[in-house]
Amino acid sequence: METNASNSARTNGTRRLLAAATVVVLAALSTVPAAAAGQPTPGRPAAAPPASTSAPAAQRHDARGELVALTPVARVGRDGVADFLASGGMDTATVRHGVRAYRLTYRTVTPQGGPTTATGLFVLPEGGAHRLDLVSDTHGTMAHRDYAPSVAEDSGRYAAYLHASAGRAVAAPDYLGLGKGPGLHPYMDTGSAVTASLDMLRASHTAALRLGRPLTGDVYASGFSQGGQVAMALGRALRDGADRRFTLRALAPVSGPYDLEHAETPAIFDGRVNGTSALFYMTYFLTAQNRLHPLWKDPSEAFREPYAGIVDDLFDTHHFEEEIIPALPGTLKELLTDDFYRRIQHPAGALLAVIRAQDGTCAWKPDVPVRLYSSSGDTDVPLANARSCAADLAERGVRAPVIDQGATGHNETFLKSGPQIVRWFDAAAARR
Repeated sequence: METNASNSARTNGTRRLLAAATVVVLAALSTVPAAAAGQPTPGRPAAAPPASTSAPAAQRHDARGELVALTPVARVGRDGVADFLASGGMDTATVRHGVRAYRLTYRTVTPQGGPTTATGLFVLPEGGAHRLDLVSDTHGTMAHRDYAPSVAEDSGRYAAYLHASAGRAVAAPDYLGLGKGPGLHPYMDTGSAVTASLDMLRASHTAALRLGRPLTGDVYASGFSQGGQVAMALGRALRDGADRRFTLRALAPVSGPYDLEHAETPAIFDGRVNGTSALFYMTYFLTAQNRLHPLWKDPSEAFREPYAGIVDDLFDTHHFEEEIIPALPGTLKELLTDDFYRRIQHPAGALLAVIRAQDGTCAWKPDVPVRLYSSSGDTDVPLANARSCAADLAERGVRAPVIDQGATGHNETFLKSGPQIVRWFDAAAARR
């Protein structure tokens, strides 16, 4: 959940304009095998060894987080980063460094636990400390794989460049099935989003060593929209010792759909979520979840004709939002059969199970500071989600303030919150 779907065509066009205006892409850079990448002087680019895309003959397919390839994708000077962020309306006072960006290809697992690969964006500041703290930044909803952070040269990199320019390394996973990863994207499958994000941290640890900028092991987790929910779940995994090399230090998610059952889904039907976004998000969620946990034997049980025959293909990671939305009817009620529309309003059985499987990401006790950023003006992920998350944490003795950005929209909430989070992370690090 990232962009108000009703504005997707305008947003996507803006992404490309921003990229052309502000990002210096390292064209003609080939993929660097991870094992061959050298360790340059900090602040200087890695020397590129001979290009190769072939993997070693003796691969360990169960090696989660193993770095397969390291590909330089961009270098942006300090002024360029500031211009890039300012063009989106962000406060640039925390920009202190230029950045270097790399696409990491790494080993992870499918939702079923089988071996696969994924990609993500790894960003380093130019200059600053030799050993770097790490920000895990998890992105919001995107239907087309090329909008993932490691591929897109646009607003999908705002958070990564913002945090890296402040002096931290950033690991921004594409998730499964997006970017250059194989297969389809298991949208809103919390379990696989966490494994892909955790394995991205592991790959980043290796990449940082290869690039001569080792990590301290301290992790500051943030994420927007869908990524806000992922950040909370990843924080829990780190708290539970998922990888002893990493220690969670602070959590600052933005506008996450933490409570599908009691907050987000009711808001879809009472008008707090705008109609076009409700249509887009719910269709994406249903098609993705049905691939993992069958909700129907035939799509005509859920979708009216002619949509039953096209919805699954629309969410194949090769269609843009401006292609998907016109292919759907105007409302969710026109899309779904009467029976399935009622089932969504009052979920039970398998449908309720898949909803609840994504909830509960705030039902734990962090031992680090937590701030929940949201806004009362958000009509994609209403403020009730953050309130629900704060209540879950409070039941466990954790006070997590909800930072209400007021009458701002969904994307604007992130643009306003991002620099505030950087300053909060700075303060948290200074207290250590």
